[in-house]
Amino acid sequence: MKSIFTLLLALLLAPMAMAQDSYRIQSGDVLRIEVLEDATLNRSALVAPDGRVALPLAGSVPVAGRSVETVQSEIARRLAPNFASTPNVYVGIEAVRERDEDDGASVYVMGEAAAPGKYTVDYGSTILQVLAETGGFTRFAATSRIQVQRGGQVFTFNYEAVAAGLAVQPMKVKSGDVIVIPTRRLFE
Repeated sequence: MKSIFTLLLALLLAPMAMAQDSYRIQSGDVLRIEVLEDATLNRSALVAPDGRVALPLAGSVPVAGRSVETVQSEIARRLAPNFASTPNVYVGIEAVRERDEDDGASVYVMGEAAAPGKYTVDYGSTILQVLAETGGFTRFAATSRIQVQRGGQVFTFNYEAVAAGLAVQPMKVKSGDVIVIPTRRLFE
């Protein structure tokens, strides 16, 4: 009986899964999570602004930027110690966060900016445009070592080289990026 139910559920979810293969989950999306072995774990979960969903027995699971299949495997892996065998987990996109035309990317600027803080800029804006929004740098800014932190990655942006025409870095910001403008060193 259990295998028939599993087969029927897989057949029903197959078309939806094919459409979701290339989609990357984003904060604000709502996921439908089903665990066949324990119906009390079934739920709709809102992806938090930090890109995670909280699930009993699995904890806080990072999902933003990942495919549905990857998230499904991660949740099953995290739940496995609580079951005799790895549970059958199905994840689907229940709702995609609606984005308005006025809804922009939230970018955070800290350090030696004239006006550090949170900025909402148009999607597709570059680092230079965000820096212009802040009003520029303080006199103590190390403009050759600006960092852009995105998820677990750190990118370096050299404003001095771009201003001198020696480099072109049209790096576009994404929502959630943190731009850190460090303080100059003594002989910098």
